[in-house]
Amino acid sequence: MFQGPPRDCPERRGECSQKCYYIFIIETVCVAWFSLEFCLRFIQAKSKCQFFKGPLNIIDFLAIFPYYASLVILDDEPAEDGNDKPSGNSYIEKVGLVLRVLRALRILYVMRLARHSLGLQTLGLTVRRCTREFGLLLLFLCVAVTLFSPLVYLAENESGKVLEFTSIPASYWWAIISMTTVGYGDMVPRSVPGQMVALSSILSGILIMAFPATSIFHTFSHSYSELRREHERLQSRISRMKNANQSVESDTLNESESFILETTLSPIKHIS
Repeated sequence: MFQGPPRDCPERRGECSQKCYYIFIIETVCVAWFSLEFCLRFIQAKSKCQFFKGPLNIIDFLAIFPYYASLVILDDEPAEDGNDKPSGNSYIEKVGLVLRVLRALRILYVMRLARHSLGLQTLGLTVRRCTREFGLLLLFLCVAVTLFSPLVYLAENESGKVLEFTSIPASYWWAIISMTTVGYGDMVPRSVPGQMVALSSILSGILIMAFPATSIFHTFSHSYSELRREHERLQSRISRMKNANQSVESDTLNESESFILETTLSPIKHIS
């Protein structure tokens, strides 16, 4: 069984250990790099308001902001004494809660991969284009869960085996994990009628999950092909620009060399 850190360790006392200090140094370097990149992109943006409307830019800001906010909160946090008033203790608890929430937001660093990953961009575009299909899927699941939860509760109640299905709202959890074919096993129908209801719910869940899957798959494939063609077009445009710059540089170099030769040969021609 997993046990927490001992009472005399630095983490339990709220202090920072050597390992925590190294992690803080690595995080500081990463946040400094991300902040520099974010500031440079903000400076180069033509429209500042349009820049903050971009979803990836919002994610970048939410990933960077908690680090600086946690530093400010830690600097302003009062020291805990034995003579603190209840209001001071409540203030410390609120500050600690805000700090934990801000630290949890640092997981948004992973979302920065969407800027450089074609697969994550395709996933986001598919979710945005298939909002109607996902809405229908949730609607079908809600209707089926509302149908099978009372049935399994009544089946288990009539058989006298209601050790796990204590109420209809508690049966909602069983219906959700059964129809999504997860099946944790924490709630299992024991009677034959309850097992028949479970079989029906599992088969219905498979069919319901399969209905919008085809449309979502085609949208995902189309979005991936579209983003891939756009990426290839961008790469070809960049390569053409590089080739054009190289040709311009070579022409400029040739012109400068010819100009130097003419200037060096002109006095000789004048003397002759």
